[in-house]
Amino acid sequence: MSGADSVLVELRVLDGPNLYFPRAAIKVTLDLGTLLALEEPAALRLGERIGLQNARVGAPGSGFRQRFAARAVAGLVREVAAEAGTKRLAIRSRPSANGSTLVVAYPWTRLERARALALAVSGVLAGLSSADVDALVGLAGEQVRASPLGDRPPTILPRIPVVAVTGTNGKTTTARLIAHIGMANGWHVGWSSTDGIYLDGELVEAGDYSGPSGAGRVLAHEQVQLAVTETARGGILLRGIGITHNSVSVVTNVSADHLGQYGIDSLDQLAEVKAVVPRSTLRTGWCVLNAHDPRVMAMRAVTKAPTWVFSRDADSPGVREVLSGGGRATALIDGWVSVLRPGADPAPVVPIVDVPVTLAGLSHHNVENALAAASAALAVGIPSATVAEGLRAFSPGPEHNPGRMNVYSLGLVTVVLDLAHNEAGLEALVEIMTGLRAPGGRLLLALGTAGDRTDDIVMALAEQGARHTDLMVVVHKDRYLRGRDMDSFTETYRAGARTVGVTDVAAYPSELGGLQALCAEADDGDVVAVMTHQDRPALESWLRERGATVDDPHGLREKVTLAQSSRSGDGIEPRR
Repeated sequence: MSGADSVLVELRVLDGPNLYFPRAAIKVTLDLGTLLALEEPAALRLGERIGLQNARVGAPGSGFRQRFAARAVAGLVREVAAEAGTKRLAIRSRPSANGSTLVVAYPWTRLERARALALAVSGVLAGLSSADVDALVGLAGEQVRASPLGDRPPTILPRIPVVAVTGTNGKTTTARLIAHIGMANGWHVGWSSTDGIYLDGELVEAGDYSGPSGAGRVLAHEQVQLAVTETARGGILLRGIGITHNSVSVVTNVSADHLGQYGIDSLDQLAEVKAVVPRSTLRTGWCVLNAHDPRVMAMRAVTKAPTWVFSRDADSPGVREVLSGGGRATALIDGWVSVLRPGADPAPVVPIVDVPVTLAGLSHHNVENALAAASAALAVGIPSATVAEGLRAFSPGPEHNPGRMNVYSLGLVTVVLDLAHNEAGLEALVEIMTGLRAPGGRLLLALGTAGDRTDDIVMALAEQGARHTDLMVVVHKDRYLRGRDMDSFTETYRAGARTVGVTDVAAYPSELGGLQALCAEADDGDVVAVMTHQDRPALESWLRERGATVDDPHGLREKVTLAQSSRSGDGIEPRR
């Protein structure tokens, strides 16, 4: 139909469970301009045609008209589908913040027929001001009925246990820990992540596979006995989840990241997206949730699976609430990772200081990642002793956890490379830097993130970095500027730093340039950290060429012990 392109903003095919339905769906974004401007008599005729005879259509452009428009479009989709022979069709609709566009979603079983429905509805809306609505709806139904059926959804029915990990921070580390524990159990394990597809610890396909294609690639390998999938926000929104269900879901946290993209403007909306993962969990499985994050805990309402929470505090309200409801918890008791069940004594698993990824217990965020991984591994049926073995054997260095809190010694300077990219990640990085600083040492930070963050988020990162470190520089990632230019991006960072009185912030066009500058500035006992993304291999090569070595668990514990003793007794202040 002519004019449909002016109404259809986007047509997106979601291949599996998604924000709107637990199965494949079509998501259509429509411009409501024509409907919002329609004269009242014409709006009333549309309402009568789609079964809204007594609706308050409101004046053109009014708030009442916006609400009528949302109901009318959903009714129109149903009416056109009925004309084409589909008598019952589930519809979900969501208006934009300003009411000018509307998202409509409906399940699909045949792709071309479902696409045709979206195009036909767009054509009806485009023609409302100039044609008879009865004729428009009838013609739209005929067009849909005449369209080919098309393919069925490619959603995969898993043949093996799947552990799906989502959240804002800690997804990759938690997924790697679970996979490592699975291999310690003698299973062939495949996992998908932002780094690629791994089989039994070997990278077989590089790239970002945190979307639906990652799960499919892992499950395509017949030898795999356990699949671990890192499930990111973008994949859920753009294509849905690629499998029908998971056996165990893990939600690490929900914090500010990627807001302002794909219609997600608030933490509550972001949590709703993440909740697709626990909603897809089998009722015979487990949902592993962060007991300290209220948005994560609220996800219990969307799943029929029982809850298993993790917490550093065994007496937290979240732990007590879940245990009273018959669930389970993994928490710290007397320094031990311990499992709590209703009406039973706590079951110790492993001392937390023996888990290398926690940096002798220093990294609270990695303590929580270890608790989450232990919970998921136990929930999928791995024995407690094997869970302990896997946690003990997982190295925090680039061999097992590349890019996540990798710590090097460059002479007497400590260097940390980490993929921190938001406020929560930076908080965790500063915690590690502080915990590794030798007596009298300074904290030197190379700060940078992708250009698709809002100015407010970029300024908040710079303020946070400038407040908590002794020297901060900006490092750019030229492949991830995403529409920004470096000069204006630098000024946004500097504006954030100025809010805490820091006015001298150098900027470098690459992460490597920032690392080199900070290492040239560093003295013995200082800690240099880089928020890295695109240049991590180059940073590692540069460090190794200069004789840097990866700190093993013993060396890390010595650094942590020295730093703790200096803070508790000698009164030495860091150099400024």
